[in-house]
Amino acid sequence: MSNSVFQPGENFAAAMDDRDPLKRYRERFFIPQIAGGDCAYLCGHSLGLQPKTAAGYVEQELEDWARLGVEGHFRASNPWMPYHRLLTEQTAELVAAKPIEVVVMNSLTINLHLMMVSFYRPTATRHKIVVERGAFPSDQYAVQSQIRFHGFDPATSFIELTPRPGESCVRDEDIESLIEHAGEEVALILLGGVNYATGQAFDMARITRAGHAQGCVVGFDLAHAAGNLLLKLHEWGPDFAVWCSYKYLNGGPGCVAGCFVHERHARAFDLPRFAGWWGHDEESRFEMGPDFRAMRGADGWQLSNPSIVSLAVLRASMDIFHEAGMERLRAKSVSLTGYLEFLLREKAAPGFSIITPHEKDRRGAQLSIRLHQNGRALCQRLAEEGIFGDWREPDTFRVAPVPLYNSYQDVFRFVRRFIAAIGPNT
Repeated sequence: MSNSVFQPGENFAAAMDDRDPLKRYRERFFIPQIAGGDCAYLCGHSLGLQPKTAAGYVEQELEDWARLGVEGHFRASNPWMPYHRLLTEQTAELVAAKPIEVVVMNSLTINLHLMMVSFYRPTATRHKIVVERGAFPSDQYAVQSQIRFHGFDPATSFIELTPRPGESCVRDEDIESLIEHAGEEVALILLGGVNYATGQAFDMARITRAGHAQGCVVGFDLAHAAGNLLLKLHEWGPDFAVWCSYKYLNGGPGCVAGCFVHERHARAFDLPRFAGWWGHDEESRFEMGPDFRAMRGADGWQLSNPSIVSLAVLRASMDIFHEAGMERLRAKSVSLTGYLEFLLREKAAPGFSIITPHEKDRRGAQLSIRLHQNGRALCQRLAEEGIFGDWREPDTFRVAPVPLYNSYQDVFRFVRRFIAAIGPNT
């Protein structure tokens, strides 16, 4: 839906909600309450809401544990030993990969390190890692620590893609230009699918082609892209990707994360890797032999058996994603975010500006609003009124209308309260 068909009044928001084909999914989640009513929760880019079915999924595993003890690994209603495979097909569907290319395991930064152990193999002439400026701090820490681990200096091996002066986001042509000119020195290109601060979505297919043309390994952190954008990881062909599951995927705080390794590496058993017994060939795992033999595909990068309780919550959410379908969710997301931008621009005031790209293909559900003064206090005041986004220093208020559970009326309420909080004199 183009901005030209949006209308400013609350009646328009109510009418859009009435004819929303996905509106029933809102009832599948617990919405935080204030004064007996639903909050306007636009913070799913930070922590997704709890599916109402999550408790039942968890209770089933707790009951099986109480009833069966250790035998639950093989005799539970959903046996625990292969439990993570209950998520394989839906995870592959979510990111448009083959089942052999995905696994649910560990946490995001652990998976990032595991991938760099295998795919960041610096040499004296090709040792640099390309990231975007303002990448999430954990990514920066992980990358710089890997550079140091290999005996290099981040001052010379760490390249940040930087926007042009006066701009907030990196241009696609500038990314390609840097890769073309520095590519022979670059061992790894590692970008966020969506930058957490600006909300910019990167053209992952284009970046992958450009990187591979220069002999670079290409990976992505999809923390803000999985469950948000339409992904086509197998087709695009990056070497690896990692993501967390507690943001758009609604797996709960600290939920087990996800990992993609392209099929062309499925039998790359000679790649260096940190090994653990859960990545060992299933047929002989319980023979307890001393020699590690990796499973084919992404499963071979597993270390330990995952938390069943964490996987159970994620299953509850992924069942909803499977039912709703990412194409329909993305279509609603484009409309909701466009509506949010329309209302904000209609109320344009000198106290704020939008730094997220306007083009729908260059952003997901998130808009990042730059507040020119008193931003943290404004964010806190709105939260006390039941209007939730989140604040990132030094000046950014991030809000995300999530299509599974946010409504057009949520967006309208947010903008109305936001503009009132800014005041006429800012």
